[in-house]
Amino acid sequence: MRDAGLLLGGIDGGNPLGFLTGVGTLRTATLAKPCNDWRVKWVSLGGIWSPELMTDWSICPGELVELLASALKRETPEFDFDRNLAVSPETFRKFARRAQYSASSVERGCADFMAAFGCDAVAVDDGKTIQDTALRTMSGAGHQHFLGTMKQLVDETSATDLHRSLFDPWTYRDRKMGLRWDPLEDRRYALRWSNPSGGDGVPTMRGANRLAVEALPLLPTAPGVKRLETTGFAGSGRTTTFSWPIWDCALDVDVVRSVLARAEIQAAEPDRAALQTTGIVEVYRSRRITVGKFRNFVTARTA
Repeated sequence: MRDAGLLLGGIDGGNPLGFLTGVGTLRTATLAKPCNDWRVKWVSLGGIWSPELMTDWSICPGELVELLASALKRETPEFDFDRNLAVSPETFRKFARRAQYSASSVERGCADFMAAFGCDAVAVDDGKTIQDTALRTMSGAGHQHFLGTMKQLVDETSATDLHRSLFDPWTYRDRKMGLRWDPLEDRRYALRWSNPSGGDGVPTMRGANRLAVEALPLLPTAPGVKRLETTGFAGSGRTTTFSWPIWDCALDVDVVRSVLARAEIQAAEPDRAALQTTGIVEVYRSRRITVGKFRNFVTARTA
């Protein structure tokens, strides 16, 4: 049967949150219906790269949203061991082992999330706290909790939220429960008309954040020479950057996982000719910054 493609026109692949939303959607759909040949490619429309989700059967927006909404309302022990990732190696090891022992060839989601969150073998604060993922943006300051926010997203994201994030222009009418992966959540005073700490919370897209959470297992961590490394990231401190590829050929989730780990994408000047032979047509890069006690990502540029 000929592949049926569904354009997720609300998503901008040049936005770190948008990219994570796209690949999180692919992973969620694959886990929900593994018998289908789910793949994704990026299509350029009006200067914006949007994902086209492809499968071996025809699917409409409503059916996709229903499938995703059902799959995302699941038990999430990976978000329950603490509200943040600033835990001791012993605490993290306990839950990582539990996830390992419960994993199987058909169900390993919790184990994959633990691998994405951090590692008990690499610690800071004189060994008191694990080093964690470079995607972690908050750790409890201002009552903003990384894992706690993920748990809230599981409990409070609706099918309508998902539909708006996938198919409609992003209007940012949701408040709170943003994970600070969108550059518009950079709330420095110099960039705002009004007091960024006031009001009812930072505008965000709740459905996009919920789907982006599901992309984390595709960006695992691993001990490096000097520190914990996160797939897709290079540099340290103020030079930390997140780089991600855009491809124009339909890839399944396992190939996407491999593509995200390609070292060439992190090069200061990626070899575009070499990357294009593998279907990668663009590379975006966003610098991670620290504002007070929070991390944010700035507007991405092409690498």
